Amino acid sequence: MNSPWTVTPEPFDSAVVAELWRAYYTEVSDRWYLLHEGHTTDPDELEREVAADTGAYLAAPGGVLLVARYRGEPAGTAGVRMIDASTGELKRVFVRPEMRGKGGGSVLLAEVENSARGLGAERVVLDTRGDLVEARMLYARHGYQETAPHNDEEFAEHWFTKKLVRDDA
Repeated sequence: MNSPWTVTPEPFDSAVVAELWRAYYTEVSDRWYLLHEGHTTDPDELEREVAADTGAYLAAPGGVLLVARYRGEPAGTAGVRMIDASTGELKRVFVRPEMRGKGGGSVLLAEVENSARGLGAERVVLDTRGDLVEARMLYARHGYQETAPHNDEEFAEHWFTKKLVRDDA
């Protein structure tokens, strides 16, 4: 049976990516503000922050951004950028809330890991926050191990790494 999921590379500046980036950023920002300050993100701040991170670091030759579609509808993203010759960093791993529980996160992770291998990565790293419980569970289910910090991102609270096995090994 064919999967309802398809995953393809997409330019970091496409309209589809912009819509998914806004949905991603709105969700993670609102979660943080609701948890820590009891309100959603200020609309002006949301616009500034969405515009400030263009995602250009996910363009070739050192990166790739993937879009997952569920029955043809854009449902999620995952990107990787190379941070050194053998390490890829996962970015913007996101599945729309209404599409969760349908296997899209697993499909995206598998495809972004394949893309990382294609860029020469032998391992991938990522950071996330404590309140993003679903993301941390997804990573743990797929062999990611929590590690010491690999960056000093302001909102990062958990860091993960996974050694990539080559398909031809």
